[in-house]
Amino acid sequence: MASTKSFAEAVKARRTFYALTNESTIPDSRIQEIVKDAILHTPSAFNSQTSRAVVLLGEEHVKTWDIIAEVYKQQLPEEKFNRANERFKGFRAAYGTILFYEDTDNVREFQDKFKTYEDKFPGWSEQTNGMHQYHIWTALEAEGLGVNLQHYNPLIDVRLETEYNVPSTWNLKAQMVLGKPTSGPAVENKEFKPVEERMKVYGAK
Repeated sequence: MASTKSFAEAVKARRTFYALTNESTIPDSRIQEIVKDAILHTPSAFNSQTSRAVVLLGEEHVKTWDIIAEVYKQQLPEEKFNRANERFKGFRAAYGTILFYEDTDNVREFQDKFKTYEDKFPGWSEQTNGMHQYHIWTALEAEGLGVNLQHYNPLIDVRLETEYNVPSTWNLKAQMVLGKPTSGPAVENKEFKPVEERMKVYGAK
């Protein structure tokens, strides 16, 4: 069943949660539906549709964070790895991970098609990926899930490509961790810069 929160309520409620369990407040089918809706309906420049996602739930989620820990263990001194591994254990304890990618072949296709804007498409690609992340994050939180966003790429890229048969043209951007929250958000009382410094309005009635 879809959340009854309004879009505005969901936007205001969205926060980062780190303390997550390996439980979900919604069925796996609903998680897939949320991601599918984002892939289908999130806008992109020239309708280029360059964003991609890999949804990893249950044991596949656990395996992903085992892989990430293994990669970093090979790259970091023992002391630094031990500190990083405490974070990995926390992410591993959650319910799922969504990997966000941009298809570089798809980006190049539109660069070739619209030469006037060739230098703009990589930036537009990043923008649409961010919109996908925000869309999914907000929708999951509206369903009672806690979410945090990680960026352990590029060290993990090749291993995850191999494990999940990801095309080499897909460029990894972020790892979204989700699960049932066990406590409040990382920042309980978010501070806001004055909106007057960040917003200008002309011609309003």
